[in-house]
Amino acid sequence: MDKRYEVYCLADGQFYETPDRLAGIGEQGSALYETARRPVPGGWESARTGDWLHLFPSGKELPAQGWKIHVAATADTAEKTAATVWDYCVARGIPFKFVPAPHLLHLRNSKYAGRDMSGKAVTIYPSDERQLELTLNELQELIGGWPGPYILTDLRWHEGPLYVRYGAFARRFCVDERGRLVPAVEDGEGKLVPDGREPAFRVPEWVTLPEFLRPQLAARNATTVGELPYTIDKALHFSNGGGVYTGTDRRNGRKVVLKEGRPYAGLASDGADAVARLEREKAALERLSGLGVAPEVRDWFQLGDHRFLVMDFVEGRALNSFFAERHPLLAARPDPKAVADYTRWALRVHRAVEEAVTAVHSRGMVFNDLHMFNVMVAPDEQSVALIDFEAAADAADNGRQVVAHPGFFAPPDRRGVEVDRYALACLRLALFLPVTTLLVIDRQKAAHLAEVIAAEFPEVPREFLDEAVREITRTADGTGRIVPPIVPPSGSALPDTADWPAARDSMVRGILASATVDRDDRLFPGDVEQFSDGGGLGLAHGAAGVLHALAEVGAERYEAGEDWLLRHTAPPPAGTPLGLYDGLAGVALVLDRLGHRERALELVESVLAERWQRLTPDLRGGLAGIGLVLERLAHTTGESRLAQRAEEAARLLAERQAADLADRERARRGRAGLLRGASGPALLFLRLYERTADPALLDLAKNALRLDLAHTVLTPSGSRQVDEKWRTMPYLGDGSVGIAMVLDELLAHTEDEELARARAEILPAACSRFYAQPGLFQGRAGMILHLSRTTTPGDHRAALAAQVGALGWYGMSYRGELAFPGHQMMRLSMDLATGTAGCLLALGAALDDRPVRLPFL
Repeated sequence: MDKRYEVYCLADGQFYETPDRLAGIGEQGSALYETARRPVPGGWESARTGDWLHLFPSGKELPAQGWKIHVAATADTAEKTAATVWDYCVARGIPFKFVPAPHLLHLRNSKYAGRDMSGKAVTIYPSDERQLELTLNELQELIGGWPGPYILTDLRWHEGPLYVRYGAFARRFCVDERGRLVPAVEDGEGKLVPDGREPAFRVPEWVTLPEFLRPQLAARNATTVGELPYTIDKALHFSNGGGVYTGTDRRNGRKVVLKEGRPYAGLASDGADAVARLEREKAALERLSGLGVAPEVRDWFQLGDHRFLVMDFVEGRALNSFFAERHPLLAARPDPKAVADYTRWALRVHRAVEEAVTAVHSRGMVFNDLHMFNVMVAPDEQSVALIDFEAAADAADNGRQVVAHPGFFAPPDRRGVEVDRYALACLRLALFLPVTTLLVIDRQKAAHLAEVIAAEFPEVPREFLDEAVREITRTADGTGRIVPPIVPPSGSALPDTADWPAARDSMVRGILASATVDRDDRLFPGDVEQFSDGGGLGLAHGAAGVLHALAEVGAERYEAGEDWLLRHTAPPPAGTPLGLYDGLAGVALVLDRLGHRERALELVESVLAERWQRLTPDLRGGLAGIGLVLERLAHTTGESRLAQRAEEAARLLAERQAADLADRERARRGRAGLLRGASGPALLFLRLYERTADPALLDLAKNALRLDLAHTVLTPSGSRQVDEKWRTMPYLGDGSVGIAMVLDELLAHTEDEELARARAEILPAACSRFYAQPGLFQGRAGMILHLSRTTTPGDHRAALAAQVGALGWYGMSYRGELAFPGHQMMRLSMDLATGTAGCLLALGAALDDRPVRLPFL
């Protein structure tokens, strides 16, 4: 699970939202620091961007890049740190910025915050190395030794909290080696290159480390793991709080797990840092010693500033790892015997987990973080062990949960052992239908999930499900007495997904009701990616994609949304990507379709003014998508220059394809699928072939599709899917179904037995009974779109009807209208790639009388 999504859940209960809009967190409140409320000094200016407040002297031009100073801070020191830096920098005319509120600093230091941003409470921009050294020395006298998280991207100055890193001061961007638009700095030759922000200190090769920093680098490099009695064999996981590693005790050969805690970082909602949580885990495991349901503690030590807990390695597999190979609904037609066998296995595992949790309770402890990743199933699959006890607490404290997996997160009225009982109830549902993250949006959804499980797994005892629903949905009244729920199950009044046009009209009303025309960062709520793609503009996650879906299904024109998109592309925000699904090319395509040709051509010109030829080959943000847009606009506008640029894109793609065909190892390292694989270039070759009838383009399309098919395998269920080595992918965006979409286009022009056979082998991937998410690019909606339009021989009406009906499994209510959750399913989404607009388009393709399409398909 991508832990960014949890942070974007904090500020809003229905949609993913930027953390800087959070009203407060825990008991810390939402007030700005007193320093942030100071009037701007005379001759200075201020600006707020994201979770930073910038202060800079009027008329003073910053260097574009250089050595910057970061200052770390804790909740206790942040206010006085900001005040001290303000007074120091204002007196000397040095630009700076700081995090202006306690809840924003908490988020930067929280457990799943980005490791590249951890600890950074203040940034100072010295004008040169002389001022850098002077500032470090003088601030050392003022705040040296104050506590704060270690800033992983930087070099620490003495004992902290001052750190330094060479990087960009001004916002500039370039295309990296993966074809992404990223923050940039100038190298020694004056060329823009990526400003890397990996969680490790590095000096760019064209930069000389100042002499006064060399002792700090030597001190940093002096701390190693070489003298420990353990070898570090593998890193299992990293978070802002530290890493988890498997290792071997050199003294006896015992396999162990080493868990790291970084002081002042990895904060839980109660403010406890990673070290405090690691101390809790050590105490809990010692209290549970001998029960056989938790690891035994072997060691506790400090290395540098970091603490380490050493535990026995628990043999077995995490419970979540069984689903890909065992869950019967992953087949198109689940075998009744497989369903029955799985039911018995799941009931047995749940009973074993209940027994383990009961054993923990017998020692007066609450586990507080039960979910499928924290349950290890023994090799004989008869017993289980629990891992990750950093949230465990004394049952007598009757406390609330402070960290949890979103699909098992207890509501605030559950305390003490009731937290574990809630998670056990969620596990009853998740073992059969692992979509309990929906309960974070609306717990009443549990009743609907239980109905689906009862229908798909007829041997699950009804009382087993009913008890789970009662436990999940019960609420506390004003006296604290637990009362039964009084609201009907979520979705009971919503239209059925097969009821067209009622479903269409409801989804359209919900999408429009969610619009926020007064905001600049986005129009429609969607995936978290919309906050990093230039302001919610794009086709995949922004306004353009929603407007495309609305137009495709014949909804009434949304002029306020078009006006919003026009305003926010005049000009577009700096750093907006260039591509079809992630950026300006896709926006131009939609605006041209809606009649705003002048703006569309302006955006295309801004794309062509960049080094677009260096982008990745793919459809999502690269040459294939841009080439398709150029080709389409050349046709609709008669602009021959755009046609020439489309042909240039095709030539570049043909050259790269030739290199891939000559170097199969290079080709194997690439990605596959419609959005990021060779299927995107194949689509461009096909559309140009349709204009020119040049048979060479048809051959290029065939070869591109063969490159993508080389990344696929036949799964045990009999479907051809993209092989990502640790999982196989059937989906429209990055899986085999997206390849089949382009195979359909190709095979309309030519016969090819090998490619036709591959297309037929992919079809079952679109017919599985279960998909983890509803979305268009990574879920069931994409399967509906493919089944609605495929030319694969056979009658697909029954499979299509089944997928249309099962899309309702994920349906939720937004203001009484049908809506769908986005990626990770912790919040609703209205965007095309992950949310309601994508589901709307897919259902339209299946049920509407008019053709409903994705661009170029």
